[in-house]
This record gives sequence, structure tokens and C-alpha cells, in this order.
Amino acid sequence: MKVLVVRFSSIGDIVLTTPVVRGLKKQLGADVHFLTKSNFHSVISANPYIDQIHLLNNENWDDLIKRLKVEKFDYIIDLHHNLRTLKLKLALGVKSFSFNKLNLQKWLLVNLKINWLPEVHIVDRYLACVKPLGVIKDDQGLDYFINTQDEVSLTSLPLAFQNGYVGIVIGAQHYTKRLPESKLVQVIEGISQPIVLLGGPTDTALAEKLIKIKPDLIFNACGKYNLNQSASLVKQAQKIITNDTGLMHIAAAFNKEIHCIWGNTTKAFGMGPYAIDTAYNYEVNGISCRPCSKIGFQKCPKGHFNCMNQQDIPTLLAQVNKKLYF
Repeated sequence: MKVLVVRFSSIGDIVLTTPVVRGLKKQLGADVHFLTKSNFHSVISANPYIDQIHLLNNENWDDLIKRLKVEKFDYIIDLHHNLRTLKLKLALGVKSFSFNKLNLQKWLLVNLKINWLPEVHIVDRYLACVKPLGVIKDDQGLDYFINTQDEVSLTSLPLAFQNGYVGIVIGAQHYTKRLPESKLVQVIEGISQPIVLLGGPTDTALAEKLIKIKPDLIFNACGKYNLNQSASLVKQAQKIITNDTGLMHIAAAFNKEIHCIWGNTTKAFGMGPYAIDTAYNYEVNGISCRPCSKIGFQKCPKGHFNCMNQQDIPTLLAQVNKKLYF
């Protein structure tokens, strides 16, 4: 059996597909191919349950279709489900199973604050796509695999961080998912243990400001490591404080203790930390405009940003500071 799994983006969404990939390989012995955008190749490059990765880049769409037709797939598992994947399925002409994105229910929650979304995690909705093939939930959580060359040795960090640290993910693709600087300062001031700041190149300037709070106890990893190296630092952290972002799902794959801060989005969308032992979710309830988007914005549509500005940092710190293993 040869199967093509399709999920074009993004980091977190691709990580959330890994139980499907694992089930297809381990339970059915399928030849598993995965189609994604080229800039997300590293997310799955080391996954041993994927036999071949196909990349959507700037090539002609017809050329991609020709390449995929040669593979003669038996099934397509469409976990992205948009117009582009519809075109793909029609072109390949093989039996497909598609993920229900529940766009109507999301629209109702965002625009009318009517919650008709099922209390089912998106991973379990992904798995429903392959249930007709005989794949069942294995309760093994998410997967994330790191190539040996991307494993970061803690001995490469300053001595203060080699016996453990709290990882804080300060970035997110959209502004309304990011904890504001003033709140990050409160978090950092309230943690007495070493802290590693995690994020991408765009988070470097903020991180450089934050390390001045505790120069000897904060390490700025933002922009210094590639995605898999950052994942290695997540893997070795004692606890992770994070916004609703891809590194949160990577932390879940390593079964870290996660403290997830929700801004304009909500875990009601079914994308909270999946199948881990300990997860804390921090949301400001009772705000009439929340959630204002299923993704996010580059500024608060209302201007007040209360979903983040009213976060209860003392409650977060009380949980984070419990049972620190240093």
C-alpha cells in the first residue's frame, strides 16, 4: 500500500499529523509519502515513518502533478483540505480521505461567539481520516525526530545552564499570539532558575533586551539555532513556557511540562498540548471579543489587547515554580 499524506503548513500543524504517519507505517506497513512546502522540510526530515518527502516549491504545478503521478499512490490522506489539495486529488485520481476543518464552526466561534466545535483534539480528527483504512489511535502522542547533527549538547551552553533550565518561547508568527514584553519581564523576574529564551531571528532584538534583566541566568537562543536545534533545546528543558506556536507542539512531542499562554486564539479550536502528562493552559476568559481569529493578527483589532495584557502572571509563576528539578 502506497499512501500520500498531504499537509502543506505550518510547523505545529505538521507535527500534529505525526500520529497518522506513525499509524500508517507501524499498523499497516504502508509506504508513506509526505507532501509539504519546501520551507517545512526540516520538520519531518528525520521522521523514520516517512519513506519519501515531496516538496511544494516554486516549480510549475503541472510538474509537481507529473512527479506524483509516477508514484501511483493507492490513497491520498488530505490533512490540509483546501482548493489546492482538491486540485491535487482530482489530478491524481485515486481514492482520498480528507480532514474536516470545521470552518463553519470556527467562523461561528470567531464571529458570533457560538461554540459548536466538538471537544475533540485536532489530532483525533486527523486520525479519523485513516480509520477507514484500519488505523487506530495508539496513545503514543506526537513524534518529533532530530538528526544527530542538530542535537545541541548542553556543554556548549554556559555552565549555569548545563544542569537544567526553563525554556521560554517568546515568539509566534502573529503578534496577537505573543505575550507582551511587559508580561515577559514579569515572568522572567519571577523565575529564579536559569532561563533559555527560544524563538526565531525576528525575536532576537526582544531577547537581547530581556537578558539584561538577569544577564547570568538568561541565555538567548533566538536566531542562533535552526528549527531542529531549537527543538533539541526544548527537548532538554525542564519546563516550557510558550505561546500558541509550533514549538509548543514540539514540546508536547517530547512530553515536556508545558505552560501555554493563549491570546487571541483558544484551545477550544482543538489545538492545545496533546497527550502529555502535565499541561497548564492560561486564558483570559470573559472577554467578549475573544477569540477574534482562528490564526492571529499583527495588532489587536480592538486596540486593548486584553487577552494578553490581563494574563494572570502570578498564577502562572506559582505553577512553574513548583517542583523545579535542578
